Amino acid sequence: MSDAMESLYPFLYSDTSDLSAVLDQVRASTVAKTAEIGELRRAVADRDGARIAECAREAAARFGAGGRLFAFGNGGSATDAQQLATLFLNPGDGAPPLPALGLANDTSVVTALCNDVGVEVVFARQLAAFGGRNDIAVGLSTSGNSANLVRAFDEASRRGMLTIGLAGYDGGKMAELDSIDYLFVVPSSSVHRVQEAQTTIYQVLWELTAEEMAHVPRHTR
Repeated sequence: MSDAMESLYPFLYSDTSDLSAVLDQVRASTVAKTAEIGELRRAVADRDGARIAECAREAAARFGAGGRLFAFGNGGSATDAQQLATLFLNPGDGAPPLPALGLANDTSVVTALCNDVGVEVVFARQLAAFGGRNDIAVGLSTSGNSANLVRAFDEASRRGMLTIGLAGYDGGKMAELDSIDYLFVVPSSSVHRVQEAQTTIYQVLWELTAEEMAHVPRHTR
């Protein structure tokens, strides 16, 4: 752990006792990271902006037909998935909430599936139980290689769900799937930068979907 931290913040592990020099290095590091994430966000916007807007229109149509959004990921991506679900459930500013669930949230279900069957089915089994053709599946991964996301996307696609993937690096195994309708890849090998850019992607996706909902007839159950 210390080696990993030192590679990220070498100035904290230097032998210098010059506080001004350390603060200058901290400032330079912060500026460099800010520039890097800004450039990544611009690159994603230039490459995928039109596809994100198209994806939002399709998501709005699913919500309008009575669909729900299921978000999932592992570790930090599970936290991001929950934030994504919360954006739709609690949009604020008087906007109507939209049904969304984070599949990593129910610890009883997650631990039962991991213990009794295997971690690779932890999301696919939930989608098999709850997912329908009007629903939306959103999976987040930094590497794009999570086996349980691959299984989940295949299950969601079989059920006719709209499938949306967010990945980093070169997309990993997620880039090889035919079961993902919209895949947005952050071209970086830094987990931190990938997650920061993914936050922007799903924030924009939510905002555009909410705007589209104003023009979509709502399904009544």
